[in-house]
Amino acid sequence: MTKIFETPLYPYSRHPDQDAASPARHKVIVLGAGPVGLAAAIDLAQRGVPVVVLDENDRVSSGSRAICFSKRTLEILDRLGCGDIAAETGVTWNKGRVFFDERDIFEFNLLPEEGHKRPAFINLQQYYLEQFLVERAQALAAEGKPIEIRGRNRVEAIGRHSDHVRLEVETPEGPYELQADWLIACDGANSPTRRMMGLDFVGRVFEDNFLIADVVMKADFPTERWFWFDPPFNRGQSALLHRQPDNVWRIDLQLGWDIDREAEKQPERVIPRLKAMLGEDVEFELEWVSIYTFQCRRMEKFRHGRVIFAGDAAHQVSPFGARGANSGLQDTDNLCWKLARVLDGSAPESLLDSYDWERVYGADENIMNSTRSTEFITPKSEISRVFRDAVLDLAARHDFARPMVNSGRLSVPCIYDDGPLNTEDSAEMPACARPGAPLPDAPLGDGWLLDALGRDFTLLAIDTPCPEPANQAEVTVLPLSAKDNPILAKRLLGAQSGALYLIRPDHHVAARWPNHDALAIETALRRSVAMQQGGWNA
Repeated sequence: MTKIFETPLYPYSRHPDQDAASPARHKVIVLGAGPVGLAAAIDLAQRGVPVVVLDENDRVSSGSRAICFSKRTLEILDRLGCGDIAAETGVTWNKGRVFFDERDIFEFNLLPEEGHKRPAFINLQQYYLEQFLVERAQALAAEGKPIEIRGRNRVEAIGRHSDHVRLEVETPEGPYELQADWLIACDGANSPTRRMMGLDFVGRVFEDNFLIADVVMKADFPTERWFWFDPPFNRGQSALLHRQPDNVWRIDLQLGWDIDREAEKQPERVIPRLKAMLGEDVEFELEWVSIYTFQCRRMEKFRHGRVIFAGDAAHQVSPFGARGANSGLQDTDNLCWKLARVLDGSAPESLLDSYDWERVYGADENIMNSTRSTEFITPKSEISRVFRDAVLDLAARHDFARPMVNSGRLSVPCIYDDGPLNTEDSAEMPACARPGAPLPDAPLGDGWLLDALGRDFTLLAIDTPCPEPANQAEVTVLPLSAKDNPILAKRLLGAQSGALYLIRPDHHVAARWPNHDALAIETALRRSVAMQQGGWNA
């Protein structure tokens, strides 16, 4: 298992930019070759935007790190060309189980309905996802797409100007300078970019510590998410168990606040805790151990001129709920189509302010849910603990109490209600597909709705005629029928006999109508790219 950590996937090699008489200028530079930075680079390259990724490392991250990837993330990965290999390699799961003390109190299903291409979640070690993304980027480069990854290129200084960003880069062969029209900072929770720009997070750090242990073992636990409140092997605390590929299991154990973090990571402390949980006779091998603290924080703004932050560099949430990496992929999915349009001149720069509005909104939603989870999992007063335990007792016997149990509200896609690019909705159609929501998937014969959408805007014409829009270069018309497709009818039509949907490049609904109105469609399209009269105010 350690070979993947030891093999450089994008080894350092000297680039002509290092010998240029003056700093080379690039359209977009991405800092960080983790999942978020690589996703951003692949998205841009597929749109024909030249992009350079800089990372001080040259290989995948050590340890499993992020492991739970949501249905929405898999749909994004489908558009990046990595969805199939991620889904095939990962462990699929839809169900979870909650325990209190020694009791199995209830189970839940995150995707109880049929008619979706992707499951609610897969578990997949972050190092595998990074490998798949690197290989996809390299395949695109081999096809002639404008993408490159430069390993062991560490940014030491950033200078911001009105029309570009200047970077001082350190390499094994010395420093050099680069310029970028736009810089996307995906350099993690301890973002050097954020530090060099004198920016910080606002939010809360919770007084608790959790042990992450990835262990290799053969076990017959089902492929479900198991969460314990006050288990006998970790009294007064919580625990979590997840299965990963290659017989790797993720175990999270709450430790409390007043601990020696370094001591608790040592095998002589970790192994007895795991044996208490798994049993003395279970054979296992430690693969990776870490200690983390709940943090629910974000930057006040994600866009600072020509520097744009995404992923953990922009926001942090507690791991329970799988909202970190999943929200980071939603960041890049939101940003890259907008940046591509700004670069090709088909949208004003103000379109990028909608990234700030929508993804700050998404971060606040994640922080709210993560904070609530943290407060339920780790009550900070006796009365809070009494309330929590009463809820758990009721949930063992009564359905009404189960929604009140919060073992980590699991990641779902953000709906940009009241978002600046939405067209006001007056149609009486299903709420799940309202403006601002990601379009729900549905089967289409031998394929799937989301796979049938174009890379740019798509106009779905469901059982209603739709002449070609005025700006055909920007919109692909996709005629569909729901007459023999009850799932499509339920999710997109409701009681209507037909409908038109304008879908953004990131598959969020921009507008919808029960029948065709050419002027309304054109107005909605202009609003979706911040081109309507007078602009918009975030």
